[in-house]
Amino acid sequence: MGKWQEMTKEELETQYSPSRWSPRLDKDAVIEAHVQATSEATHSAQMATQTLLNVPYGLSEGEKLDVYLPKDLSETFPLVLYIHGGYWQFLSKNVSGFAAWPLVTHGIALAAVGYDVAPKGQLEVMVRQVRRSVAFAVQQYTGISGVYLLGHSAGAHLAAMVLSTDWKEFGVVPNIKGAFLVSGVYDLEPITHTYVNDVLHMSREVAQWNSPLKCVPELENRRACQVLITVAQHDSPEFCRQSQEYFEALRAAGWSASLLNIADTDHFDVIEKLSQEDYLLTQVILQMILKG
Repeated sequence: MGKWQEMTKEELETQYSPSRWSPRLDKDAVIEAHVQATSEATHSAQMATQTLLNVPYGLSEGEKLDVYLPKDLSETFPLVLYIHGGYWQFLSKNVSGFAAWPLVTHGIALAAVGYDVAPKGQLEVMVRQVRRSVAFAVQQYTGISGVYLLGHSAGAHLAAMVLSTDWKEFGVVPNIKGAFLVSGVYDLEPITHTYVNDVLHMSREVAQWNSPLKCVPELENRRACQVLITVAQHDSPEFCRQSQEYFEALRAAGWSASLLNIADTDHFDVIEKLSQEDYLLTQVILQMILKG
């Protein structure tokens, strides 16, 4: 497959339709299964942990956090902020606590971040909301020993945009120690030529301004922040290309970045399985945080 600019609209839409690449289920069934799996695991996590649901971090209806806390809160604890996917127009924080249980059992808090998905929210608004959620969390919970970003698909894009934040306007500099970016999109321009943009209405300028690949900050004091970029074996070639290019761009700018391809997973179960402690990615995340 050549450069995305050389693809037909139909080829581009196939590349940017993750559900078409799953070997497990057909494209509609795999999305239904994803919603069911994340909903059930989120419900289980809420039953098993101490939770603070619908904590507002801003004035908009979508600007809320669901926080999952360890039972024995020590004086300080790491916080993982999970940013959900859904192509910026689907899913919510309400089905995004599925990764909490393996984390809280190791003394790590998780906050599932809500934001205003399209058509209500515009892309640049979502980016600002997620940045604000990080600033709010570190101001609200003074016991945080370090912040870790975890994002899937469109959520990986938003988490990557947090890494390029100018924190001066937020009045706080979060101690972001790591980012786990799973099956993400880091260059939005190809998206503007697909059905995904029918709801987002992104201009080329908005896409470029909000593409992590186009705004990688040069390394200042960010060596302490480790970035893990993950792709599924059955992600599309375009998703794999974008992950590779963002990884290379981070490394070129001096960041500590690594790239992980997880066998026998597709775009959906690569993140769903974070509800399981013995899953490879869960173990990698735990090791990075507990070593932190």
